[in-house]
Amino acid sequence: MSSNNNSFTSTACSVLIIGGGNAGFCAALAASQKTSGRVLLIDACPPSWAGGNTYFTAGAFRTAHGGLDDLLHLLSNVDSETAKTIDLAAYPEEEFLRDLDRVTRGQYDKELGRELVEESNGVVKWLASQGLIFELSFNRQAYKVDGRYKFFGGICLKTKDGGAGLVDFHQKAAKSHGIEVLYSTPARSISKNTETGHITVTAEQEGESFTIQTKSIVLAAGGFESSTTLRSQHMGSHWEKAHVRGTPYNKGEVLSLALDQLKAKPTGDWGGCHAVAWDANAPKDCGDRQVSNEFTKSGYPLGITLNIHGLRFFDEGSDLRNYTYAKFGRAILAQPEGEAFQIWDQKGVKWLRSEEYRDGVVEKIHGDTMEELAGKLLAKGLKDKEAFIRTVEGYNNSVYAHRNEHPDAKWDPAILDTLSTQSSTSTLEIPKSNWALPLDKAPFMAVKVGCGVTFTFGGLAIDPKTAGVISAEDGSVIPGVFCAGEMVGGLFYENYPGGSGLTSGAVFGRKAGIGAAVFAEEKGL
Repeated sequence: MSSNNNSFTSTACSVLIIGGGNAGFCAALAASQKTSGRVLLIDACPPSWAGGNTYFTAGAFRTAHGGLDDLLHLLSNVDSETAKTIDLAAYPEEEFLRDLDRVTRGQYDKELGRELVEESNGVVKWLASQGLIFELSFNRQAYKVDGRYKFFGGICLKTKDGGAGLVDFHQKAAKSHGIEVLYSTPARSISKNTETGHITVTAEQEGESFTIQTKSIVLAAGGFESSTTLRSQHMGSHWEKAHVRGTPYNKGEVLSLALDQLKAKPTGDWGGCHAVAWDANAPKDCGDRQVSNEFTKSGYPLGITLNIHGLRFFDEGSDLRNYTYAKFGRAILAQPEGEAFQIWDQKGVKWLRSEEYRDGVVEKIHGDTMEELAGKLLAKGLKDKEAFIRTVEGYNNSVYAHRNEHPDAKWDPAILDTLSTQSSTSTLEIPKSNWALPLDKAPFMAVKVGCGVTFTFGGLAIDPKTAGVISAEDGSVIPGVFCAGEMVGGLFYENYPGGSGLTSGAVFGRKAGIGAAVFAEEKGL
């Protein structure tokens, strides 16, 4: 399926896709179903890094749906008996849109967002019809409370075997549809002949250049999160300290080609990104394909997070995890040395997801007392043991005060349960608004975290209906040029609803592939 044999100096195709993540492969698959011409996909990474950031995801797809009955036929891990124990309410398009509006504070492109939402259900079913296996994400998106699986936060679907399974599906689908894939083949230049409409891409293999002639092109090569230079330029110098969560090949090179050579219009939040709480001991400049998404540390709603000076700095219970995890990495990075400690007692520990906190993946620090734990953390970077202990004591006292006023309140991790630190007798400057459990059941546990940057939010402006790239010169769609995935700007600002990234890649990847194929067919190439 992949070839790195540079036996040619030039080649031609009907549709060229640059970038081999979920968006690029969705574009290639959709294009192959609309043209009899050659569909070619190139990627800068070697085969050992195939899939881009898609490989490092948990495979979650946020989609509007009508409840369990709407999805059952897609699922491989739900039998009739299990279905009786599942609480999965409908997630209508209006609710998806409200979530997108709320977490981006209304800054997203409204037409782009509506296309994402309205196409989300259909694109998931299209992928399933192509052979992609979906499951209910019991381990990541549901808690079992009183014997029932309670899904929360608008996500329920994941791909079998997560991101790795999704990449495997895409590679097999590409092979079965005759899509050619060239790895270790970075694009070096893109030019468009305004008279003939032909697009010429200069690419490289093993240090030698060759040209690709095409009538249409899909740009799906990711953002610039792997480039410390571009992160510093667009997001601030402190972003040099962030860990790269996924592929090391998303350096913004194709994004720069589109802006400089195609005169594409930039848009979106160029200072923003998807950034999570990430294992402080993880590799710095790229993800680990064996550990993959397990470096994520999203158990913060079950405890509290303190910086190296022993102080809390965000509301761990401000919203359901799916609406906060993509922004709290930024909050951690803004702290001294860009690191912090997640803390739990045994009430919280038992609810932590094993894939993120299992032995052998994460370094756990334990203490039979909070003072002992704080003492051990001094060797891990904690600067102020006394402040750490005071913070925990103050937090506990405020939780107890709230309980005294609300003795019938019930803790429930699957809803906004309103168990808080705020009461008429005690408040904290930074509250914990939900799931505020006192840390009083020993032994206690801490994990050191940093910031893991997933993908950047700034990108290219596209036509929401076609995924055609908008020109910066006159605001029109550049004929034959399409874009999908993390290169699309304007959809996410400061934050995003969890699971929307893969859905966006599929929705606009499919649009881009169809648009590119139809354009090529009309031009007779």
